[in-house]
Amino acid sequence: MSKIDDQLFSSHEHALKKEYELCPKCGSELSVRHSKHGGFIGCNSYPVCDYIRPLVQHESIETQVIPGSNCPECGHELAVKSGRFGIFIGCTNYPDCKHIEKHDQEEPEDQIACPSCKSGKVEHRTNRFGKSFYACSGYPKCKFLVNYPPVAEECPECGFGILVERKGAAGSRLECPKKTCKYKRPI
Repeated sequence: MSKIDDQLFSSHEHALKKEYELCPKCGSELSVRHSKHGGFIGCNSYPVCDYIRPLVQHESIETQVIPGSNCPECGHELAVKSGRFGIFIGCTNYPDCKHIEKHDQEEPEDQIACPSCKSGKVEHRTNRFGKSFYACSGYPKCKFLVNYPPVAEECPECGFGILVERKGAAGSRLECPKKTCKYKRPI
């Protein structure tokens, strides 16, 4: 117990200093409260006064213009912005121009053709919860999707256009993504 690192407790130290200050609305004491969404600071005379604030204030990023950058669509400057999915680079002429830069601008040379529609490419995507998946680039028309990394190899049993790489306790293996086909092979 004597080897406890005090730096572990310093992250919320500034929040606990403000715990005993007075409510700006009614003048009552504030205290740390807990809900299903996490901790917050709230007024002690709750039903009468509904003042609350977050326990930790998150820094919000201001829009920062990138000097010397030009939007490929409209020619205005690009800026670093903050959105609901994190920080991104977008055009400063936003309502008129909706251009945004992707994180990985380099396109992989060996893109896999979509086995369902044959016109799109299978690309890596992330859903709003952070889970990765692989889907066709022609999404509204083609709804092809797999949860594991695709490999450009035709299934020897059913002839489906791709195989997927799965990792398990026994090691990595290639298998067919079709539910009706049971083809599996160790890598």
